[in-house]
Amino acid sequence: MGGTETGPAVFAGTVFVLFGGALLLWTASCVRRRTPVAQGVSPVASAVLSSVFGAAFLILGLWCFARI
Repeated sequence: MGGTETGPAVFAGTVFVLFGGALLLWTASCVRRRTPVAQGVSPVASAVLSSVFGAAFLILGLWCFARI
């Protein structure tokens, strides 16, 4: 990767890792307190779906960092 592409990759990787980590922490906190992750949705389905997306964002962020 060239010098002009490093900045956006670092920014995107940071955003994805922070969002994915925050989503996983939020989900774990809600599950631990037995509160709904999303209003009006099955607690199990919302916890599983948000965990999958949180992990996907973390992996995407790490992929961005690996491309640097």
